[in-house]
Amino acid sequence: MTIAVLGAGMVGRAIAHDLAATFDVTSFDANAQNLALLQKHCATIKTQVTDLRNTGTYTTMLAGFDFVVTAVPGFMGFETLKAVINAGKNVVDISFFPEDVLQLDALAKEKNVTAIVDCGVAPGMSNWIIGRYNAEMKIDAFEIYVGGLPLHPKPPFFYKAPFSPIDVIEEYTRPARLKENGTVVTKPALTDRKMMEFEAVGTLEAFNTDGLRSLLFTMPHIPTQIEQTLRYPGHIDLIVALQQSGFLSEEKITVNGKEIAPLQLTTKLLIDQWKLGETEEELTVMKVLLHGEGKTIEYDLLDKYDTATQTSSMARTTGYTCTAALQLMAQNLFTEKGVFPPELIGHRKDCFDFVLNYLEQRGVHWKKKN
Repeated sequence: MTIAVLGAGMVGRAIAHDLAATFDVTSFDANAQNLALLQKHCATIKTQVTDLRNTGTYTTMLAGFDFVVTAVPGFMGFETLKAVINAGKNVVDISFFPEDVLQLDALAKEKNVTAIVDCGVAPGMSNWIIGRYNAEMKIDAFEIYVGGLPLHPKPPFFYKAPFSPIDVIEEYTRPARLKENGTVVTKPALTDRKMMEFEAVGTLEAFNTDGLRSLLFTMPHIPTQIEQTLRYPGHIDLIVALQQSGFLSEEKITVNGKEIAPLQLTTKLLIDQWKLGETEEELTVMKVLLHGEGKTIEYDLLDKYDTATQTSSMARTTGYTCTAALQLMAQNLFTEKGVFPPELIGHRKDCFDFVLNYLEQRGVHWKKKN
């Protein structure tokens, strides 16, 4: 079978490398350096320098492939996925974009396509877990906490971005949708801050971000839904200071006769400061809590940079969840047509167990407590 992986960033490279053990893989990216890094670690992967924003070429470009993975930055994710579906290709998507992905369900059915979306770590594994237990118990509330963090944080930000820094800044500026007592509410990002203790990591700060996405619509019967991002203490105070000082504003100002949005400058500066080094050690920490029927189900994850394969934990935890989903399709374990966030597949125990076992085989260990 032949697989096209669109995007060769840190996570896209991990996806391509994992799939290359089973399939004939071609990786597409506009950045030749990213593709060269990929081939350095896995010479069997074919590469093609391509401007993926040119979605009009997708039908021709993808004609010879059996499956597609989309791993592009969030700002181009929706149109990329739409173009892949229009090309009639079964696809797994990890792109974090603001648009409602369920809008593409009718198109996917029309094109006879299976699209498994939001299939990373969060959204992703949290959705698999919620979907599974939603089939077994009455869930009254769930909480999701997740963070990708440097192993050795350094001032001033105590942070490096294990995925696209552009998407991180988007998280900090996009209003967060939550569900409280049966009502969907919108709050500014970075609000409802609290300190939490995590084993082997220490104290982290949690705050609202817009990560619930499809769960708000696919799980309307669950009255309380919370998703928060985790950072080392001190980081968010700096972001709030930038926000209050106007550095995250999109309203243009005039500087020396030229118009510029402060957010553009801030993004440019922070992308350079937050870029995670290729071999820089980092970790992914996550907790999913399900409350209902007088009990709490808890799933925990702590994953660290793999020095042997030089693969980041965020690439592992996100990428291997994605490749597990692709294997579900390739092995005909899931063949329904339409758009499916993981919670709409996780109710099937065989699919859920397959994904967990696939991750376990790659050293990504989810621990269940109840």
